Amino acid sequence: MTGTGTLIGPDGLARCPWGLSTEDYVAYHDEEWGRPVHGDDALFERLCLEAFQSGLSWITILRRREGFRRAFADFGIAAVAAFGDADRERLLLDAGIIRNRAKIDATLANAKLLATWEPGELDALIWSYAPDPATRPAPLTFADVPAVTDESTALSKALKKRGVRFVGPTTAYALMQACGLVDDHLADCAARGGGLAATPGKAPAETV
Repeated sequence: MTGTGTLIGPDGLARCPWGLSTEDYVAYHDEEWGRPVHGDDALFERLCLEAFQSGLSWITILRRREGFRRAFADFGIAAVAAFGDADRERLLLDAGIIRNRAKIDATLANAKLLATWEPGELDALIWSYAPDPATRPAPLTFADVPAVTDESTALSKALKKRGVRFVGPTTAYALMQACGLVDDHLADCAARGGGLAATPGKAPAETV
């Protein structure tokens, strides 16, 4: 897929190649990926899911997203911050999520930390690293889409400095893509610039 441009789907619309690889990806690509996401809880969800994705494919997380939401109280920061030892043990036994001890512990620690921040502080911090779209030409092929940028490296450092765990530069860039800080839909993709109608809902969520 690396050097590929857009592909034409059954509906005649051009899409990023990964967006046609499974039915789950079609909906996620068309309605969520690259669309702006705001709100501390919504961004916390995406931060957590991107961390859980580390070392895995995004489809693995996407197909478990509802399981993650059930397990983590819809990613309400205050709710997850109140989780105790029994909740941790429950999560470690929950087959509906990725039962990785380090990632679960990081999620719980991050919730406790973020619960001490001012409302809107996480949103403001993350969005302060959105690059000027004018400085980013539309990618022509998937090979033109970076995995890490100066902004994602800076965002990762800023979050780590504040005590947020499990957010390296690659995870930070995936977060930026998922939450619309950057639009990495290919130049000819029908979804670029919000070109396909979004379905209202709680969350856009992560990346390929």
